[in-house]
Amino acid sequence: MVDAETLLALARAAKVQIATAESCTGGLIAAALTEVAGSSDVLDRGFVTYSNAAKIKMLGVAPGTLDQYGAVSEQTAREMAAGALHQSDAQLAVSVTGIAGPGGSDHKPEGRVCFGLAQSGKPTQTETRDFGPLGRAQVRQATVQHALNLMAKALRSAQ
Repeated sequence: MVDAETLLALARAAKVQIATAESCTGGLIAAALTEVAGSSDVLDRGFVTYSNAAKIKMLGVAPGTLDQYGAVSEQTAREMAAGALHQSDAQLAVSVTGIAGPGGSDHKPEGRVCFGLAQSGKPTQTETRDFGPLGRAQVRQATVQHALNLMAKALRSAQ
């Protein structure tokens, strides 16, 4: 598990800026990064796109993607991450969209989160994690941790 300070050091060493596109975490990933003094040289910006309209307007998510797959989907996470990269000066962007709870459905259960990871010059990657019905705060915190881990893995593999 990577903490925010370690991730920032990895990004600095790689001369990479980061952007976040957050739905279910409501800015917690950006908040975790900005808890560390001096993070402004790495974190370019964070997009909190809780509504579908915000995903469309701020990140360029296609309305058809939302209609066909829903907000909680790898397709939407892919477009969110790519949009954050495109709308920022960053070279690495992470996106999260999920169901923190309470609630959910058989098709999209509580605790399901879709992640996107966009990097300059590389195809955008996605994955889905089912954290389970841990409770809203715990799902959101697990999502932040997983996003930090994904970015650190990408930075380490680029070295």
